[in-house]
Amino acid sequence: MAETALAWSSFPILGEPRRGKVRDVYDLGDTLLIVACDRISAYDHVLQPAIPGKGKVLTQLSNFWFERLADIVPHHLLATEPDDFPDVARPYADELRGRAVWVRKTEVVPFECVARGYLAGSAFSEYSETGRTCGIELPRGLRRAERLQEPIFTPATKAESGHDENVEFVTLLRGVGEDLGIRLRDTTLEIYSVGRDHASKRGLLLADTKFEFGQLDDTLYLIDEVLTPDSSRYWDADGWKPGTEPASFDKQYVRNWLDAEGWDHESTPPELPEEVVRGTLERYVEAFRRITGHDPEL
Repeated sequence: MAETALAWSSFPILGEPRRGKVRDVYDLGDTLLIVACDRISAYDHVLQPAIPGKGKVLTQLSNFWFERLADIVPHHLLATEPDDFPDVARPYADELRGRAVWVRKTEVVPFECVARGYLAGSAFSEYSETGRTCGIELPRGLRRAERLQEPIFTPATKAESGHDENVEFVTLLRGVGEDLGIRLRDTTLEIYSVGRDHASKRGLLLADTKFEFGQLDDTLYLIDEVLTPDSSRYWDADGWKPGTEPASFDKQYVRNWLDAEGWDHESTPPELPEEVVRGTLERYVEAFRRITGHDPEL
């Protein structure tokens, strides 16, 4: 393993964080310090043990994308190196390096903005039953992992706990207003297209991905994480075949193991064995390597 896993962060000077499934967020007033720990979740449960180095891979990959997407939409990053963080955080520089970012505090848009270029996951399940996904009528006869004629925008409600719920575009418009809703859709699809085209040059298919946005002083910001294996479904292009489950570089590997164990998705999850922990990290690092052209700093 690359290092001992950091499952939970604790920095007393910074106060108690708000803990998400994989990130700890420290409130610094008008700004936030976001620490990507090594926790991994599946089916809305945090699994044991953590994946050593995973938080660093996700943080550094998001930073790679934030920089490359800045011409499309501003991002929330203020600094990515501990030497540039506020003085109160610098005593923890060694622990924060590579896995923490200092960001603007924004008013978070209460929807996940999802772009899909291939039919997979919940979209395929809904299509199999209704021929539609999130209110969008799709052609008949599409198979699992089929490429769509054009990428589609399928928003979802943001849940603090439990499952996010896919909703129709009109629901998002009612929630945020027509002008912002259209901008969210168009920006999401533009970012997806950039990510898809870059990934394809590196032997990956970007099947689908989700983004989060925030607002501050009438400016829309891209926030949280971007085009990582935790927020996106990456497939190996060489192994893609419609009608089958392609080889992936995301959490599907873990979900497949949990399903094979017969877990009911409700009770306490089984502990991940060493080979699954190692295999998960290897997939995340390989995705990082292909996308960026170099290894993450673990």
